[in-house]
Amino acid sequence: MRSTQDPALLRAFAAELKARRAVRGFNQEELGFASGLNRTFIAKLETAATSPSLTSLIFLCNGLAVDPSELMDSLMKRYRKELRVKSTIG
Repeated sequence: MRSTQDPALLRAFAAELKARRAVRGFNQEELGFASGLNRTFIAKLETAATSPSLTSLIFLCNGLAVDPSELMDSLMKRYRKELRVKSTIG
């Protein structure tokens, strides 16, 4: 069975999450508390080791005080950049 994980998308999400957390001035533990998620899960997201569920994504948006559509717009910009970088390398 083929994996449904997209490494470029995971990297883009990791970068976006880390950047937004920094803007809020949160460390991983503070974001975990604000979003109701575990700090180790936040760390796995920020290292592109895992992807969030839809529920986790909404919890993260609440913790970051960002609208999900805004997060998705920014994520897609980063994702397209990741794909361009990948195509120039590979």
